Amino acid sequence: MEVIVVPLPPLPYMNKLVSSPGTIRPMLGLAMPVLAEESLTMLVGYTDWWLAGHFLVGPEFKAAMGLMSYILWLLPSMFAAVAIGATALIARFIGAGDREAARRVTHQALLMGSAITLFVLAAVLLGGRSLVEAMQLDGRAADLTVRYIGLLTPVIPAIMIEQVGVACLRGAGDTVSGFVAKSIVNLVNVVVSTLLVIGPGGIPKLGWEGLAIGTACGHALGGFLVLALLIRGRAGMRLALAEMGPDWELIRRLWSIGMPGGVDVVGVLACHFVYLAIINSLGVDAAAAHGLGVQIEAMAYLPCYAFHVAASTMTGQLLGAGDPQRAERGAKQACYLGTSLLTAAALVFYFAGTWLAGFFTGDVDDPTALAAGKLLKIVAISTPPLAVVMVLTGALRGAGDTRWPLVATFLGLTAVRLPLACLFAWETISIPGIDVVVSGLSLGVAGAWWAMVIDVVLRSLLLVYRFWRGNWKAMSV
Repeated sequence: MEVIVVPLPPLPYMNKLVSSPGTIRPMLGLAMPVLAEESLTMLVGYTDWWLAGHFLVGPEFKAAMGLMSYILWLLPSMFAAVAIGATALIARFIGAGDREAARRVTHQALLMGSAITLFVLAAVLLGGRSLVEAMQLDGRAADLTVRYIGLLTPVIPAIMIEQVGVACLRGAGDTVSGFVAKSIVNLVNVVVSTLLVIGPGGIPKLGWEGLAIGTACGHALGGFLVLALLIRGRAGMRLALAEMGPDWELIRRLWSIGMPGGVDVVGVLACHFVYLAIINSLGVDAAAAHGLGVQIEAMAYLPCYAFHVAASTMTGQLLGAGDPQRAERGAKQACYLGTSLLTAAALVFYFAGTWLAGFFTGDVDDPTALAAGKLLKIVAISTPPLAVVMVLTGALRGAGDTRWPLVATFLGLTAVRLPLACLFAWETISIPGIDVVVSGLSLGVAGAWWAMVIDVVLRSLLLVYRFWRGNWKAMSV
């Protein structure tokens, strides 16, 4: 009897992680493109601060930049529930070899993202100024922030496509496409902002509005590029208009996985906005120092996000492939590398923080630079534990264990950071409802940053405990 041998099709790109031996090389293959991507994102923020410090005179611009940094964090985070659910579910399907199911998830994720976009647009149009006022920013700084938000609002749909589309590709194991798209986005942002703020060679010199237009142009191009990649097809994720109808069972699964993580991200932001309001209440100088300090701190947490993504994709795909031991090993190695990176950043913050702040303000003796340098010495203590928080949160979310990071986050922020920030920063604290006044330590913005350090350290301990217990290995999605 003749035996007919049918050749197997080549292993698709998305399954390389599962089939590759070891964990360090696949983990670095996932992390390196994201590391480069986040480094470019960091460059955009640094360029904006440098332009504001050198060409836009006055602490009001720095205070407005500080609040806009949070708003530029808020807008993409509004789609976090869909992005987290899509990454976890697609990674699990890919690990199990079900590429078609992973592709269906991509359609449903973008459909859900479109619905959330309508809500976000309405919220920004109706409540943008109210948000600025709630952040204790007034006068010229508030007006500058409102003008920036107005120019950014039309590209919110593009921001959604960036976030959700790249999350789907990352779940499939493709971190390169997001890197390429966002690299182009960030370079456009830097070039357009620089030209419109400085105005060389007859180009209109728009100042503050130039920064906003540069950011909007970058996101508009980013959304277009990611959508084009998905329509053309990448890593097996290919959009088809005929398949964009709702699949309620997949939507339910996406929401049940992503909702706790999304609540985690949005809750973190809400608490951070309250935290920012506490600092802004100390005055425009404190707000400017805090904003510059946070932007420099991005040197640590943005690159570390690469290891967050790698840990999330690896745990999802390897658990889907039935290899929990390798999933644990990969997450640990991502944690080790992320902690090493942030330890190096902590040394830079402690010994060169004031010099870095002076680079952005144009004068190392500038009051904002001096104050930011002192804040960076404080945050250096919590920078290595921040790596543990970020990487283990990614690993647990990739496994579908999104509730424990949510609990750790809310305990850390609501029970530790916010109360201690008030106690350490203010002279007196009026407790609402019971007419009691408590004496504070009057440490100003430095006190608020000490509260942040304590919060991050405690959260890192909680997440290490959860990871060590190993319950996440048996999570079903």
